[in-house]
Amino acid sequence: MPRYVALLTWTEQGLHNVKDTITRAQAARQAFQAGGGQLIDIYWTMGQYDAVTIFEAPDDETASRFLLAVGLQGNIRTVTLRAFNEQEMGRILQGLP
Repeated sequence: MPRYVALLTWTEQGLHNVKDTITRAQAARQAFQAGGGQLIDIYWTMGQYDAVTIFEAPDDETASRFLLAVGLQGNIRTVTLRAFNEQEMGRILQGLP
């Protein structure tokens, strides 16, 4: 299953409701599972991003749907990266001339 890294920043609303961040993370974990994915982990961070998540989804469309649904709640903005494991990168490299 494809893996993704999402970099999260709080919106003004999200910062105002920061005390609910763990509850929101738990709800997101359940939503990912209900949609066929898995929220592997979430880390709250210091610096440019407020949190980093690692998750799996069956495909890019499902991953986008998950993130849009979370974004619609108005608490975060995301930057998402498709991550490739060693086996996937090996297949990519095999296609090089």
